[in-house]
Amino acid sequence: MEITGPMLERFDEILTPEALGFVEALQREFGARRLELLEARQARQAELSAGGTLDFLPETKAVREGDWRVAPPAPGLEDRRVEITGPVDRKMTINALNSGAKVWLADFEDANSPLWENCVGGQLNLRDALDRTIDFEAGGKTYALRPDAELATVVVRPRGWHLDEKHVQVDGRPVSASLFDFGLYFFHCAQRQIDKGKGPYFYLPKMESHLEARLWNDVFTRAQELLGVPHGTIRATVLIETYPAAFEMEEILYELREHSAGLNAGRWDYLFSVIKKFRTRGREFLLPERNAVTMTAPFMRAYTELLVRTCHKRGAHAIGGMAAFIPSRRDPEVNATALEKVRADKTRESGDGFDGSWVAHPDLVPICREVFDGVLGSRPNQLDRLREDVSVSAADLLSVSETPGDITEAGLRNNVDVALRYLAAWMGGQGAVAIHNLMEDAATAEISRSQIWQWIHNDITLADTGAVVTKELVERIIEEELGKIAAEPGHDEKLYAQATALFKEVALDDDFAEFLTLPAYAQMP
Repeated sequence: MEITGPMLERFDEILTPEALGFVEALQREFGARRLELLEARQARQAELSAGGTLDFLPETKAVREGDWRVAPPAPGLEDRRVEITGPVDRKMTINALNSGAKVWLADFEDANSPLWENCVGGQLNLRDALDRTIDFEAGGKTYALRPDAELATVVVRPRGWHLDEKHVQVDGRPVSASLFDFGLYFFHCAQRQIDKGKGPYFYLPKMESHLEARLWNDVFTRAQELLGVPHGTIRATVLIETYPAAFEMEEILYELREHSAGLNAGRWDYLFSVIKKFRTRGREFLLPERNAVTMTAPFMRAYTELLVRTCHKRGAHAIGGMAAFIPSRRDPEVNATALEKVRADKTRESGDGFDGSWVAHPDLVPICREVFDGVLGSRPNQLDRLREDVSVSAADLLSVSETPGDITEAGLRNNVDVALRYLAAWMGGQGAVAIHNLMEDAATAEISRSQIWQWIHNDITLADTGAVVTKELVERIIEEELGKIAAEPGHDEKLYAQATALFKEVALDDDFAEFLTLPAYAQMP
């Protein structure tokens, strides 16, 4: 094993020989299987691009029809009515744990820019938080955990199977970022969590099949064996945020059943995956602009309804999607309108049977909690609501063409503006970025650039101007939006130059980049 990242202050507390040896053992045992599964993704993509489709798997029909349930809710995960998400920087760690949410999704993935110092420093922040030794000072203000308060349950999201940690190599090849993030947290914090009466809990992103869930389950089993942790102590919630995974929800729960904590409706990445998987299929899978796609669209409604029914049938939690609004202290009118939308979104989810939902900002915790309190009362969840009235077919999940909404120049400009701003922040080390009163992360940037790619390759005519979306039109809009951004205080010309080059690569090239974070990460130190 070779470490090429710098040993910054206190990093030796995380990157110990024992912890690195644990990561190395996981990489040696499971690294090859991970690469095989990534190759299987490419094979499936080739089938879809050639005219294939998605459907429920005939070979796993027995699993869908079988009589089985996942493990009962683990300590600290019985009540998940409001979960807050955010990166693992020191300030967010304190604010999230103090927020009053039941769960904090401590995010090494879409809300984290994977600079070496962020990834290792985040592990240090989590350990310090569990030890209650964490504090932070900025702008003359001190942040600390509330003494003797019940803190949110920590659930860690490691990076997805597709990502490497390039600063750590085994036998000359980068280790899996998933195994690096998981391994360090489990090694340092599993027993700390157990001693507090909870356990090491995880959110698993970007999976595309139950075989990828099986790999995670085998990793969990082996990790527990290596450190003498009882089998089943680990619990994991899977984000159903890729199109293929929506057709394998039951199988994913089944593979993880002894370690399962449920499923989550990862709505933004799901939209990105819809575009990505069927990007070559003309207008059959063409979506309107991002802000026009709501959760009431038929294909999105089918996805969430199926998720709740699947989870509750198997005794697993169903967790709703993100409320990304960031309250403004300067514009009460914007706040009032947006907060009403947040309330409506959470009311729909709680009414549909979800056991809890996500927010991106501490100020939204009370609204989400109030809405779910109104449905749950003193009950920790509504697992008993089986939703046997729901019947979703493969055709329902695939009914993208029924989505109402237009594609306008305003929507195109918004996609360009959001992507440029986000990528500049990401390259500068910030993974969760407040843009126009919304908390944007890698998922929304992915939607923005993939929609533009799809519109260019389908000669889309803009509803408001009549112009056809071409590379030349997008390049002109890029320059115009950059001009507006350059006039703002704090503009970083170097970061925006990097962001612009990257955006053009992933939105305008004929070849579609699988994830924009892959070429972006390659440019990082």
